[in-house]
Amino acid sequence: MEGQRKIDLGLEKDAFFKAYGRDRIVATHTLGCKVNQYETDAIRSQFEEKGYTVGDFDGFADVYIVNTCTVTNIADKKSRQMLAKARKQNPQGLVVAVGCYAQTAKESLEENHGIDLLVGNTKKSQVLSLVERHVKALGGGQGIQEETVEDMTRQTAYEDLWTTRQEDRNKAHVKVQDGCDQFCSYCIIPFTRGRVRSRKPESVLAEVESLAAQGFREVVLAGIHLASYGKEFDGYGLIDLLEELDRVEGLSKVHLGSLEPNLVGEAFLERLARLSRFHPHFHLSLQSGSDATLARMNRKYDTASYREKVALLRRAFPEAVLTTDIIVGFPGETEGEFAQTLAFAKEMAFAHVHVFKYSPREGTVAAARKDQVDAGEKNRRSEILRQAFPEL
Repeated sequence: MEGQRKIDLGLEKDAFFKAYGRDRIVATHTLGCKVNQYETDAIRSQFEEKGYTVGDFDGFADVYIVNTCTVTNIADKKSRQMLAKARKQNPQGLVVAVGCYAQTAKESLEENHGIDLLVGNTKKSQVLSLVERHVKALGGGQGIQEETVEDMTRQTAYEDLWTTRQEDRNKAHVKVQDGCDQFCSYCIIPFTRGRVRSRKPESVLAEVESLAAQGFREVVLAGIHLASYGKEFDGYGLIDLLEELDRVEGLSKVHLGSLEPNLVGEAFLERLARLSRFHPHFHLSLQSGSDATLARMNRKYDTASYREKVALLRRAFPEAVLTTDIIVGFPGETEGEFAQTLAFAKEMAFAHVHVFKYSPREGTVAAARKDQVDAGEKNRRSEILRQAFPEL
């Protein structure tokens, strides 16, 4: 919104309290994955360290930050709804759109005068300073002029974030990796998040040690493509990081986020089985149980290799809990291919399946296909799969 605001957010904590009789309030809302939640926690930590009080997103705040998602059309819609809700909550507040939807929908969001500031998938470590500079610039009649949504294809460095407070007081989520190089035909993430970038081990260890000192006993390692952690490092990968975390005092359990089948091998599992703190829940991404569909998706495995990975995994961890993701209604998916997926999922005996109805993402290969599946058929297949694997 243009013009000078009634509330001067440029004031420091004490001056603000003296002028308005209260502290500055920031409220956040997260859409999407665990990586997004971690990033929101890190952004909120920036404001808390500057003296802001954390408020309820459903109530009054001076600054509203929505960490958006664009993995499906529904995620886009929810992102827009939450941004509109923030503006309605306080017409004089500052509304900030952060993350994947802000990255992909920059032009349309810039035309939305209910949104004050866009921050894409870089500069999340600078959200507080960007807000401060934007507020200062508003005093001169217009907002911040620097580029806050950058080209993700040019990003090569991991942006280090740090949390001082997390929403989940039982398990602390720690982001260790960003980006993806897989380019599955349905997925927009390589374009919104960029290529694989890994967090330095010493940074991960420092944060986990800090969390353990705060009383957290469990951590969950999160990443956009966690299996690619350490790809840029010389001979250091995810298993090496896990071995170091196994020695952190105070921790009782280390969990892994979603994994790709390519990570699972005998050497990896042999080292993993020796760790005392590793919790054997494997969320092993499948997406389809049809080889023809997997090929169209540009997945890097077939059902035979996936079956072998699961057998290795269960041999190393007989007590393992195995869950997965499956997309129904992918372009060209026939009734026979869906039947293969249902049968394969039952054969794998997943404890739970997260079912997603295929959602076209503009700019992806799959979205341009002519053999899109009818929405009603997607709903029907989704319901069949959900009934076969009810919620845990």
